[in-house]
Amino acid sequence: MGQDQTKQQIEKGLHLYQSNQTEKALRVWMRVLEKSADPAGRFRVLGCLITAHAEMGRYKDMLKFAVVQIDTARELEDPDYLTESYLNLARSNEKLCEFQKTISYCKTCLNMQGTTVSLQLNGQVSLSMGNAFLGLSTFQKALECFEKALRYAHNNDDKMLECRVCCSLGNFYAQIKDYEKALFFPCKAAELVNDYGKGWSLKYRAMSQYHMAVAYRKLGRLADAMDCCEESMKIALQHGDRPLQALCLLCFADIHRSRKDVQTAFPRYDSSMSIMTEIGNRLGLIQVLLGVTKCWMIQKELDKALESIEKAQELAEGLGNKLGLLKLHCLCERIYRTKGQQRELRDHVVKFHECVEEMELYCGMCGESIGEKNNQLQALPCSHFFHLKCLQTNGTRGCPNCRRLSVKPGYV
Repeated sequence: MGQDQTKQQIEKGLHLYQSNQTEKALRVWMRVLEKSADPAGRFRVLGCLITAHAEMGRYKDMLKFAVVQIDTARELEDPDYLTESYLNLARSNEKLCEFQKTISYCKTCLNMQGTTVSLQLNGQVSLSMGNAFLGLSTFQKALECFEKALRYAHNNDDKMLECRVCCSLGNFYAQIKDYEKALFFPCKAAELVNDYGKGWSLKYRAMSQYHMAVAYRKLGRLADAMDCCEESMKIALQHGDRPLQALCLLCFADIHRSRKDVQTAFPRYDSSMSIMTEIGNRLGLIQVLLGVTKCWMIQKELDKALESIEKAQELAEGLGNKLGLLKLHCLCERIYRTKGQQRELRDHVVKFHECVEEMELYCGMCGESIGEKNNQLQALPCSHFFHLKCLQTNGTRGCPNCRRLSVKPGYV
């Protein structure tokens, strides 16, 4: 298969894919991969296969094609191709919750001295790295990466990237419980979709609606949460987007749990868990198990709640997800207090505070914890964040956290 024929077949596959005929598109692209002698064409078709498998939640296949793409990029001896293939390798590992590998591959991308094309990918690299740091609950570094990605998006007038970063920032603020910002950023993403997204994939609309649903639920606006989640789920079902279907099912279950409708929540958690297991989203599984635990606690089935916690703890420890561990210690504390088991209660109180210290989840001005309840937060240029009211009350001549870190241990 020559260069021109390769191009035609790739375009044919893209047309089928955009018409929701995904399996037909995959067959066309696989034939190109088998028969084409054109390395640049093979590289491009591998990119199509990586994107398609990512959206279907076939992350192991995504990783397999990303590894083949690296070899093709080396054959082409072009730094731009190599940067793009390492980014795809980073993204594959991010989807599989291999966060340390993601960070390592992202750093490789940023160290490559390519042309302008490579530099334009740096925003996407920073976004992927930010998502990985967020998965590890390294909040300052995550925020630093998201802000870099946002700067790249603004400098290159890349509205799609800006939309994706806004969704990640929504997720970031939802985790540390500044629910106003958790809603603001996905609303901004939805605005970008409305203003610029005429020719975009519907996944951008679905993604912004999902993150809005999460924020609305946290704010107690359950009817708004349900509306956004239904719209997101509709698009996810139309496009066979399994990862988003799993997240929407989790959000539906959380909404029902917030309404104390445990009997409706349980089957949705089960459905979400089934897809999360199938696609390998271990971070999502932790969220599902946290929701299931809370349902058992509503029903006063404390031993069943502890069983769910045990499964979630194993996953959180395996991933290095410190926020997940903190939430689990908090739930254990409540369970053992109810059971009157003082020794176990003390163990989890100690572990909870260790997690808070490790993640620096406290305000460097008032000393109170961050992420315990809904609070307005403000980040300084160094990406350390504080209670907004503390900054307004005390003002700041530089970051108190950075000042503390710069003092040598011998002088403390």
